[in-house]
Amino acid sequence: MNVFFSLQSQVAIVTGGGSGIGLTVATRFVDAGATVVIADVSDCAEIAANLGCSSYQVDVSDRGAMHGLIDFVVSTFDRIDILVNNAGVFAGYKSTIESTEADFKRCFDVNVLGVANGIAAAAPHMVAGGRIVNMASLAGVQGCVDLASYGASKHAVVGITKTAALELGEQGIRVNCLCPASVNTPMAHEPGGELLLEWEQVMSPLGRICEPDEVAAAIHFLSSNDCGFINGQALTLCGGLSVGVNDKARRKLAMSSEEVGHE
Repeated sequence: MNVFFSLQSQVAIVTGGGSGIGLTVATRFVDAGATVVIADVSDCAEIAANLGCSSYQVDVSDRGAMHGLIDFVVSTFDRIDILVNNAGVFAGYKSTIESTEADFKRCFDVNVLGVANGIAAAAPHMVAGGRIVNMASLAGVQGCVDLASYGASKHAVVGITKTAALELGEQGIRVNCLCPASVNTPMAHEPGGELLLEWEQVMSPLGRICEPDEVAAAIHFLSSNDCGFINGQALTLCGGLSVGVNDKARRKLAMSSEEVGHE
């Protein structure tokens, strides 16, 4: 009997795998049969041991360190089938004018260079059928107020994904990225993001934000061999938020306009 979306006998690296979405992805991959390496800037040896996988401490913004990660995986497991470039940072909810050079540098060093370094280090060791999934954001395919540095970095991730897909396709390596709206993690609930969360809950036809398990499921989908013809795509995970204005949101907007008109 076929087992759909099985990752049996696959070797997968998940950067930023020690917490949040990354840990949810690593757990799901283990359950799907993969041999998983959690790569994180923190020491995740205990977390990995509890999951029955391996860990490697690495700063994804350092290309030399990323080559060290790949050398470890190849020497230990003799192959790399899946790379999930999930490690990312956030510089707070700030407008373009409020954002500092340090904010942009922080986001680009990790969110953009981390992805580029992962691809550059891993791709030469992947054979036909290899899969790379990068973590972008809905803020990487459309503008979002007060997410200047983060949104800019995620737009770059989408661009890298499409470029790498063109370049690596001849080797049979697929490269895609995931673009979720706000996910129910500590980042979404940081001070300053209250209005964004309220807006998403109104604008999404589903009336809520995304859960980490739902992001992990989408990454699993893109990482499986069942999806062998999906390449170079930025898969939006937004509950329908990006496709138009739902009736609930229209009514709320109309009511707000009437209240302003009566003032």
